[in-house]
Amino acid sequence: MKIKKVMAPIILLALAGVGAYYGNRHGLWQKVNGLLSHKAAGQTQYYCPMHPTYVSDRPGDCPICNMRLIPMEKVTPAGDHAGPPPATGEAKDEAVAESSSQVSGYVPVKIPRERQQVMGITVEEARMMNLNESLRTVGRIVSDETRLHHVHTKFEGFIEHLFVNYVGQFVKKGEPLFSIYSPELVATQNEYLLALQAQEKFDGKDADGPLTGIDLLGAARRRLSLWDIGSDTFAELEKTHRPVIAVIIRSPASGFVSVKNASHGMRITPADNLYDIIDLSSVWVLADLYEVTLPFVHPDQPAEMTLAYQPDQVWKGRVTYMYPTVDEKTRTLKVRLEFNNPSGRLRPGMYVNVELKGRLGSGLAVPESAVLSTGERTLVFVAKPHGIFEPREVTTGVKVRNFYEIKRGLSVGEKVVTSANFLVDSESKLLASRAGMGAGHKHGQ
Repeated sequence: MKIKKVMAPIILLALAGVGAYYGNRHGLWQKVNGLLSHKAAGQTQYYCPMHPTYVSDRPGDCPICNMRLIPMEKVTPAGDHAGPPPATGEAKDEAVAESSSQVSGYVPVKIPRERQQVMGITVEEARMMNLNESLRTVGRIVSDETRLHHVHTKFEGFIEHLFVNYVGQFVKKGEPLFSIYSPELVATQNEYLLALQAQEKFDGKDADGPLTGIDLLGAARRRLSLWDIGSDTFAELEKTHRPVIAVIIRSPASGFVSVKNASHGMRITPADNLYDIIDLSSVWVLADLYEVTLPFVHPDQPAEMTLAYQPDQVWKGRVTYMYPTVDEKTRTLKVRLEFNNPSGRLRPGMYVNVELKGRLGSGLAVPESAVLSTGERTLVFVAKPHGIFEPREVTTGVKVRNFYEIKRGLSVGEKVVTSANFLVDSESKLLASRAGMGAGHKHGQ
């Protein structure tokens, strides 16, 4: 009786091998597989969901992470067969799964529909969509550096009188800022007057006189002009024939006084910065954007801005510059925007809300939840007919809201797993490990 029990499995396997070799393989393999699977059904194995390569024949905890081991259900690799090639109706699905596993360490996995529902697996099609993103951030208004004017003199002297007395005062272009007495300037004015008198004296006389070829008047006038002496001073010189003792220095531009260093009676030199005048008819806004959003931003891109105390007023502007470095701590890049400010309501130092609308055209995209990143590569699981889930390596592009752009690896209409894909990932790696298909070994080899 004992001999019969020992010999029965041996004879059964021998018959299966002979049947597979000589013909009638299909029916014999079905019987053999049925017997073997029935025998194995009583031997439940357990694995760790976090470390699927660890398998035990008894319940307990994972020695790596101390997570409770869970029973291993009978899920077969989509391309593995314990017998002869499938029938004609099944060959297409099996061939697809067998030939498409090109990700090392993974195999396609076949999961029945009932178990898919228990696991909570859902799928969604990869589709073309507009890669548009609305970027919102906070900015700070600063003055336009190209509209900042420093007031210096090109000669030494003493301030006689101040016309602009405090920071924040608005001045128009050409309005007087201060008057200055300069001995050097008075001496040059006297030279101009002497040349003017000589010119008037010799007008109409013999051209061969001693001043022929020498333009003393023009030389003196050019010297005064290089010192920024205005036409009103020349008019007074020619009218009175007397030097102007206190010359008025006028504003080079319209704007607000942001710096005032001038005071009554002080001695000044060309190195002294007496006033800073800033034109606020146009202002800059500095905003910080995360580096992952930079593909959506470019110079001359339209921008919108609102003030916290007046959210219904929308200001239109544009991106004028993207700074060359990223902040190492915040991982943000500073972007400069420009807005017209004819009313003067936009004041430097204000915080504002900025919105940029980035448009990259259309592209293939899948939900963010479908993408699994291992650090070395990015994967999705593609749903095939008859419950087959195929691992696929993809190349992702920009992230738009809750979607990732797919640059390579998928086609329009292919369905990808969007939930419970970590469970599918564990099953795939577990089956690959059990089949001896580790890193560097591909399915079918």
